[in-house]
Amino acid sequence: MENIRIEHIWQDRKRYFGLPLSFTRYALSEDRLFLSVGFFSIKDEEVLLYRIRDISSTRTLWQRLFGVGTIHCCTADKTAPELDILWIKDSSNVKELLSDMV
Repeated sequence: MENIRIEHIWQDRKRYFGLPLSFTRYALSEDRLFLSVGFFSIKDEEVLLYRIRDISSTRTLWQRLFGVGTIHCCTADKTAPELDILWIKDSSNVKELLSDMV
C-alpha cells in the first residue's frame, strides 16, 4: 500500500508553560485542519476548511505570559461541530492564516 504524504502549511503541538510537552498535535494543509490526540490510543480528527463557519481566539493572562493562545472554530462538521486549537504558539498569526484559508 502506498503511503501518501500531505504537505502541511502549519503544524504545532498543544503547549504547557510555552513548551510543546503534549500528545495533542495540530496541522493545517491547503484544504483541511487536522487534530491528533493520544499516545497509546490515538484519535485523529479532520475538518475540511470550507466547513469552518466562525473563528475566534482567546488569550488568558497565563497564556499571554507564555506566548500562547487558543483558537475556537465553529464548523458545519457533524463529528466536530466545535473545535478548539488549545495553547498554541503565536495564536493570532495562526488565526489569521486559518481565516485567510477558509
